[in-house]
Amino acid sequence: MSADRADRLEARATERELDALLVTELVNVRWLTGFTGSNAAAIVAPGLRRFLTDFRYLTQSAEQVAEAFEREIAPADLLAALARLVPEQARRIGFDDATLSVRSHERLREMLPDEVELVAAGGLVEELRAIKDEGEIDKIRAAARLADEALTAVVARGLAGRTERDVALDLEFEQRRRGAEGVSFPPIVAAAAHGALPHAVPRDVEIPRGTLVVIDWGCRLDGYCSDCTRTFATGELDPRDREVYDLVLDAQMAALAAVRPGPTGREVDAVAREIITAAGHGEHFGHGLGHGVGLDIHEAPRLSTTSEATLAAGQIVTVEPGVYIPGAVGVRIEDLVVVREDGHEVLSTLTKELTTVG
Repeated sequence: MSADRADRLEARATERELDALLVTELVNVRWLTGFTGSNAAAIVAPGLRRFLTDFRYLTQSAEQVAEAFEREIAPADLLAALARLVPEQARRIGFDDATLSVRSHERLREMLPDEVELVAAGGLVEELRAIKDEGEIDKIRAAARLADEALTAVVARGLAGRTERDVALDLEFEQRRRGAEGVSFPPIVAAAAHGALPHAVPRDVEIPRGTLVVIDWGCRLDGYCSDCTRTFATGELDPRDREVYDLVLDAQMAALAAVRPGPTGREVDAVAREIITAAGHGEHFGHGLGHGVGLDIHEAPRLSTTSEATLAAGQIVTVEPGVYIPGAVGVRIEDLVVVREDGHEVLSTLTKELTTVG
């Protein structure tokens, strides 16, 4: 697997006329080599596949790093070790400009010959990561299933009368208890007007009856993330709240139907946005429709008003329109979706019909 990834990365680097690529972003190192530790780097060049870490990971790296890579236990200064490994004939060296600090860039510049050009290559690995293989899809599917089972257990204990924070902590515990390494992000539990904050922080405030509760959650399993949102009712709703829920569900279902290879992220976003705007709530849908999910909770591609990225088979994206009326109510409905050659596959398993929970 990693041999193929390294070969594809080398081919992509060659297309950009790079003689070598330095990989220092840890998530990219993991995708490329399989290593999960906290200090590592790699270099990929024609005839060169080298992985670097420090003594703490001597045994772990031997167990995890793909055979395609020669391992080296370096001193704490991995940058110096990387600079030493740059092939003598190399002139254009790519680096992770999205995460490498200015100071580290300056140090690399000082350690390399004057004739070597450091070339920003941010996004190169991420472009490859955006297309998941079936093994990766299976891991994300398993994470989504675990997260759904955890929420089902939490909701069965009721929502009304519990604090938002209690529900969020319960949800995090249930995911960990079922085998998750951790959460993809801190769970969002937001009731009534608090739900109008897209990234609300759960409060020590009791959830009332007769309102909507937005729950956005996910777990991390074998390194891969899940992400889902459901909005529940805690009793009989104000007619306006029900109308907003139905509107968001209509927009979400329409956007889901548009997910397939070929459209741009902007075009899929527009499907949901036009429905919400036509209902008079365009100003209340201020974020993008979705984003890629994988080893990171937010990665390529984006579904937004500005995204020209073309959807392709193997990508995994969220589809999560929302309507947020300040001081009144918020609704978001989100599925995790695989782009397939013949359309899409929804990984989220929970119903989207409005569910009333006591």
